[in-house]
Amino acid sequence: MCNPIFILPLFFGIGCVGDDFGRTKQSFYHQDMHNWVGQEATESLGGYPSQFALTDSERALRDMAYYFIEPPHARPFWKGVFGDYDHIPAPWRRRVSFDPTAYGRLMIDEPHRSQASSYAGLIEDVRGDFTMLDQFIPLAMKVNDLDIKRNKAMSYIGNMSPREYGDAQARMRENVLVVQWAQQCVEQRVASYRWALERLVIMAPDAMAADADRLIGELASRAAMAWTSAPPVAGRVLRVGG
Repeated sequence: MCNPIFILPLFFGIGCVGDDFGRTKQSFYHQDMHNWVGQEATESLGGYPSQFALTDSERALRDMAYYFIEPPHARPFWKGVFGDYDHIPAPWRRRVSFDPTAYGRLMIDEPHRSQASSYAGLIEDVRGDFTMLDQFIPLAMKVNDLDIKRNKAMSYIGNMSPREYGDAQARMRENVLVVQWAQQCVEQRVASYRWALERLVIMAPDAMAADADRLIGELASRAAMAWTSAPPVAGRVLRVGG
């Protein structure tokens, strides 16, 4: 039996233009637009996604997870407006080459940007991740708790078909994988922020570096405390690597 135990955080990675904070209007999106996140995670390990419909909480989990799965500033603004983005391969599908310099190079190379605005942008991105983590953690814990109850209830349900049993197991496994995928991405973001800060300090020292360093350290600690120990899914443990 699957014993899903996980935890962690996220929120809509896509914005809404015309809405608050420059996000794209919700009319550009459909409610299951991030359903592929769980399907990709499962299929990347050779499994079959559950055919059960997503619950509201499971749907929100995938929406929030996408915020971290997509690298920061990975899409041009026009793609954020029209929701035109590519599906991202899960880390289990192939050896993903993580480049911790990509975020920093994009930020530092931006033309006509002072060092103050570069530091401010970095600090804003880190604080944004804090906000998303704080919204995702309770939701991930809620989904986990419901999956534990589902797992226990299956022992008492009569006349359960093999298909129902398989779909329930697949959905619990899928939920764990979604959170584990997000976990790796959070750790990668921390590595990216550190690289960017180090280069800023070398290229354009500023007193703002101390605030950025403190916030990055707090984000790393916050993320580390948010994850619960869990048995490896499909015999694998996520590792962050370049």
